[in-house]
Amino acid sequence: MNYITEPQAIETKSMDIIESYLSGMALNEQAVKVYSRIIHASGDPYYSKIISIHPDAIAVGMQALKQGKPIYCDVEMVRTGINKRKLAEFGGEVHCLIADPGIAEQAKQAGITRSMAAMRAFADKLDDAVLAIGNAPSALFEVIKIMQESNVRPALIVGVPVGFVGAAESKEYLVQQSPVPYITVQGNKGGSPIAAAIINAMLYMLSNTR
Repeated sequence: MNYITEPQAIETKSMDIIESYLSGMALNEQAVKVYSRIIHASGDPYYSKIISIHPDAIAVGMQALKQGKPIYCDVEMVRTGINKRKLAEFGGEVHCLIADPGIAEQAKQAGITRSMAAMRAFADKLDDAVLAIGNAPSALFEVIKIMQESNVRPALIVGVPVGFVGAAESKEYLVQQSPVPYITVQGNKGGSPIAAAIINAMLYMLSNTR
């Protein structure tokens, strides 16, 4: 059996195939790249039907990354998936507190999830930052609450928590209530690889690669 073995050739072929699923959707070039990265990361063309991108989201997200603004994540899987070498080219760093012992203790005392406690710990740092939430609906709800109760305003929220309890609701709430641009997906789908793929799509566009 003949098959492609060169990594870049595999990715190029994949993107060619994905492009056929986006035909006729009237997406601009930047949106196509974000959609393509999501579909590539998931292996699921159905995502083309459920992605929701605020009109300003990609532009403000790329601007924040270009300026070296930090990225704050809900879980380590998101942090791990982000291309930190590309991020470092612009002076940015990615942060996650989910495994911090102090956060675990705060969550236990408050009776909340660790991801919620982490978002509370990040709260004062979130202005003009990029949030990447790929796992915990409670983290997304908490960020929206922080914005509602304060003047904290991230540059962009990538909110794609996955699951059957609160995931769809948290993303719908994001679309309805967020005072800042967002990128999300409808329903139960999502996850850490999707959040990382969205961030990476913007990083690749900034560096004019992939």
